[in-house]
Amino acid sequence: MADAAPSRSAILELRDERQAMVEGHAFLDEKCLAIAAEIVKELSRYLALERGLQEASRAAARALAAAIARHGLAELRLHPVPSGDSRRLAVETRPVMGVKIAAATLGGERPARVPPAWGSPEANACAAAFEALLELAPQAGAAAANLERLSEEYRRSIRRARALDDVLIPEAGRELAAMETGLEDLEREDAIAMRLGLAPGS
Repeated sequence: MADAAPSRSAILELRDERQAMVEGHAFLDEKCLAIAAEIVKELSRYLALERGLQEASRAAARALAAAIARHGLAELRLHPVPSGDSRRLAVETRPVMGVKIAAATLGGERPARVPPAWGSPEANACAAAFEALLELAPQAGAAAANLERLSEEYRRSIRRARALDDVLIPEAGRELAAMETGLEDLEREDAIAMRLGLAPGS
């Protein structure tokens, strides 16, 4: 467009192009605000899950230490494993400004408990503690992945918005001003030529 001859149609086309850039910049501004709000919400959720995961991890470590103290590691490894575990990772997603936000849980039925006669309170408490830890892990993992995707899209949108605001829109404005000035000069020259009885553009 920079090499185009000044004309009404070229000016109108450039105005439309610049207006599209301005609207694109406004959209990117709104998108960044929406993504930032989602980041704050998801970060709060992740931090709560992380605290729960750390507490569950410490509880599992304590329960494992108690079970080992009662049975020893070799005997504890012989403790029966619950059967019938049909749980699978269930993931639900929703879009936020083009970013996939996932929520992950363990779906399906929990395995039947090992009969107390097979073990001890310490061994059964250890199994329950690690089961609780397993419940939280996919939720925290999904939240962490959401934050990564949201942060990447936020950075990408910010870069695009800055490119429009700092480079493309001002450049289009300068080009439009130069073309309007060039067209005014041509019209002035044609008007002078007409007064002098010369052919326009001669």
